[in-house]
Amino acid sequence: MSATERLASLGLVLPAVATPIGTYVPALRHGELIYSSGQLPIVDGALLATGLVGERAGDVTPERAIECARAATLNAIAAVAQVAGGLDAIASVVRVTGYVASAPGFTAQPAVVNGASGLLGEVFGEAGRHARSAVGVAALPMGAPVEIEIVVATHTR
Repeated sequence: MSATERLASLGLVLPAVATPIGTYVPALRHGELIYSSGQLPIVDGALLATGLVGERAGDVTPERAIECARAATLNAIAAVAQVAGGLDAIASVVRVTGYVASAPGFTAQPAVVNGASGLLGEVFGEAGRHARSAVGVAALPMGAPVEIEIVVATHTR
């Protein structure tokens, strides 16, 4: 099954690539690799959640942060697919970096970034297996709880 077919079977559609809010591009090719810029969990023009991820009252829950990681990853997939010439031009996912805006004492960043890794596996199958970092940070742009970057390899041209 192709990545496009897997995406459709999940009931997902690649969103329009977000216009950068700074002086950068959403994704950039270097040889057979495409690097996404950090993508936020923006759906229909709005962040799914804002704030720090944690267990305290008022924090973004880890479960909600996992949903945010999935949304940000879908945005990253859209960005790299646009540069690749389509989703099926992507041969494999090479690397994922997930940033989690973390409340004091929160240490489950890897569980949050599993939302990104899981979606990549669902979309790309075995080719979605990747190296990864999950990093806790004090804050992210626009108050987002999660930001995801991916690096993919394309099929040889």
